[in-house]
Amino acid sequence: MSNYWNISGVPHKGWILEEVYDIRAEGQSADETQYETCMMCNNERIRYVHVVSHRDFGEEFKVGCVCAEKMTNDYVNPKKHEKQLINKSQMRIKWLKKEWKISKKGNSYLKITDHLIVIYQDRYTKKFKINIGDVLGTKQFEDIDQAKMAAFNGVEYMKEKDLW
Repeated sequence: MSNYWNISGVPHKGWILEEVYDIRAEGQSADETQYETCMMCNNERIRYVHVVSHRDFGEEFKVGCVCAEKMTNDYVNPKKHEKQLINKSQMRIKWLKKEWKISKKGNSYLKITDHLIVIYQDRYTKKFKINIGDVLGTKQFEDIDQAKMAAFNGVEYMKEKDLW
């Protein structure tokens, strides 16, 4: 791959930050992660990918934070979005370490700010399902750790939508 900072015809300024995402958003370990390579500077092992676009260039670029700042001439938002993803990642790690209680029926549960989160095993499929408050989950998970991760994602979604 080339370093596009040294190639004419590729705009260096005027890019728009479209989104930022964590390629380990599902809680993968570092060993099982396929990191991105910055399309602008060719830096490897980018975890927090900044997707930028330019009206005069037909292709979106996936870049690291430093290149996103330079390309958008915005030295606040790329870092801010990345920090939010880092915080969410740290919350996910803490979530997985939480001590879940076991109900009389044998279900795992957590009570967080008056919201009850229950993980139970379907008696027919033997797969795990989740209830978050009054919301009955429809998805099924092979193991309890996948269900716990999905519960975290469900709680985060509900917080984003002001349903929490």
